Amino acid sequence: MRTLVLASTSPFRKTLLEKLNLPFTCTKPNVDETAFPNETAIELVERLAIEKTKAVASEFPNALIIGSDQVALSEGNILGKPHNFENGVAQLTSFSGKAVEFHTGLCVLDSSTGKSISLVELFTVHFNKLSTKEITAYLHAEQPYNCAGSFKSEGLGICLFEKLAGDDPNTLIGLPLIRLVSLLKKHDFYVLQEQK
Repeated sequence: MRTLVLASTSPFRKTLLEKLNLPFTCTKPNVDETAFPNETAIELVERLAIEKTKAVASEFPNALIIGSDQVALSEGNILGKPHNFENGVAQLTSFSGKAVEFHTGLCVLDSSTGKSISLVELFTVHFNKLSTKEITAYLHAEQPYNCAGSFKSEGLGICLFEKLAGDDPNTLIGLPLIRLVSLLKKHDFYVLQEQK
């Protein structure tokens, strides 16, 4: 059986991949995540997902390596992680009553053959109109300062939304599992048949 490798140290992606009930290894890809001049958000996340798999391929010569990267877009602007309360307030205030797009790049590389398949999955979050009191209460409760967009949809962040639009709610957390299962099949790796 080929080894599965997650080219990420994100605890959120690790938890998502555990849902597939398969053994895997996590490793840190050393990749410069700076966008190229004139690179779109979609081009950026797909390129970074691919680069993350390639960055660790030499360490795992017979593996299916999974890379993923995500960016949030609000009114055409790329959003980063807030890192602190003040930035979290600014992000959530700017989202009030608006839609924010999350683009998640996904790549699976077979390190033994060099075959690589990648895609970008879209997920849209429609925010309620949020008061300063609601934003403050949410940020103090969950402290999502290491999450792009200043919220955790898998937790209390769900209270911020009017609706969610996308094919797979896992995408919003950082790893589109439905698409991942599909990409693994294209590498002749069938998740259900690998169950012990």
